[in-house]
Amino acid sequence: MTIIVPVLGDQLSHNLASLQAVPKSEAVVLMMEVMAEASYVPHHPQKIALFFSAMRHFADELRGEGWRVDYVTLDDPANTGDFTGEVTRAAARHATTRIVTVKAGEWRVLEAQQSWSNVTLLEDDRFLCSIQQFADWARDRKRLVMEDFYRIMRRQTGLLMDGDQPIGGQWNFDAENRKAVPKGHRFTPPVRFASDAITAEVLALVQARFHNHFGSTDSFAWPVTRRQALQALEDFITHRLPGFGDYQDAMVTGEDVLNHSLLSPALNLGLLSPLEVCQAAEAAFHAGHAPLNAAEGFIRQILGWREYVRGLYWFAGPDYTARNHLAATRPLPALFWGAPTDLKCLAEAVDATRRGAMAHHIQRLMILGNFAMLVGADPHEVHRWYLSVYADAIEWVEAPNVIGMSQFADGGLMATKPYAAGGAYVNRMSDHCRTCRYDVKQRTGPNACPLNSLYWDFLARHEERLSGNQRLWRMYDGWRRFPEDEQARIRAQAAAFLADLP
Repeated sequence: MTIIVPVLGDQLSHNLASLQAVPKSEAVVLMMEVMAEASYVPHHPQKIALFFSAMRHFADELRGEGWRVDYVTLDDPANTGDFTGEVTRAAARHATTRIVTVKAGEWRVLEAQQSWSNVTLLEDDRFLCSIQQFADWARDRKRLVMEDFYRIMRRQTGLLMDGDQPIGGQWNFDAENRKAVPKGHRFTPPVRFASDAITAEVLALVQARFHNHFGSTDSFAWPVTRRQALQALEDFITHRLPGFGDYQDAMVTGEDVLNHSLLSPALNLGLLSPLEVCQAAEAAFHAGHAPLNAAEGFIRQILGWREYVRGLYWFAGPDYTARNHLAATRPLPALFWGAPTDLKCLAEAVDATRRGAMAHHIQRLMILGNFAMLVGADPHEVHRWYLSVYADAIEWVEAPNVIGMSQFADGGLMATKPYAAGGAYVNRMSDHCRTCRYDVKQRTGPNACPLNSLYWDFLARHEERLSGNQRLWRMYDGWRRFPEDEQARIRAQAAAFLADLP
């Protein structure tokens, strides 16, 4: 009897539960490039290329380990275009009566898997917190505060712990991670990976089939194998982790990476495990190579945020992406797809996204996400955009960060307040305002930064919904202190900007 073992594009781990559960002699590993997955949103060409190249390399590695691999390429004339069709074809080809696979990382694909005949669905055990463990923690809580979850995970893993207490006497060093970058500071660029024959073939395929998608493959240099991913991890730990904490939230014109790791795509594909990445950062701290604020800040992004959002995604249910607490209905502004804008902070973030399928977390949250929320963009459209354009965007990690954290569309299930900000925040955390055509210190007038009037207008529009939030009382107190004529000018300024926003 032949067992079909479908391995999805984000399941590229040699210790995958399904590969451990079946004997090699009885199994055929099925890997599938299908148009339905490549086009359900208009994915960035680099994202598609990353998945396909990593999948093809992984298939070769499996063959080298003695696995039989049935690999369906996108341009196979018989390709049905979706997972279910290819699983059905493979079952007929191999005369199988049994399918063993690991549950997908999003509701849409899981529902397809559940429709397959004679399928055994295994839990994805590559995370540090199981879906059930998170649900048990979350079930009776009114608010799912990440910091509470993070402390549990620190104790569970022992990372940066001294017995039952955190090393350094505090759990979170975020307050030390908001420094401005000194003038003339130089960042070490990340290691880049040249395309081999497999990647070159994939890039040609993607260019031919998806050239009309937002973004370019010109700068493609992602790690596509575990060996390369480990090299990228070592490069980050050596060159950028020591300064990661200090400038974690900074933005610098012309600098896409700064000290960020760029490891999230490799983590999400399965080329790296979250524990080994966290342990590498911890080891750097203990060796005196990286300060505590850097190691803790980085570990918190993985052990805290990454595990937390995955748990929340499955806990919230399949309708999570449809939530719209603020009743926002504006179509996504054209600038997100590359239309010109005079707002320097937005132009920089969108351009980085277009060129490299990547922007760091502050650009995503406090520039792009903040702007979308302030103008009242439909959160489902915002969600689809983020899912489309980032190389590390898989729905389980993307949706909570956008629907919950960025857009406050879940009404506070995830975030304790909307992450709204005006120009002052951007000016504090970046150098963008120095060369922007707008004056960040003006609220109204022809040269005023639009973020300022949009910020106050957002608070005014949603006063009934949000004024009871204890974390916003200072903001609303500030708004009420403006004279009525000033309030009117601010709101008129915002209305004029929104009326002209394409």
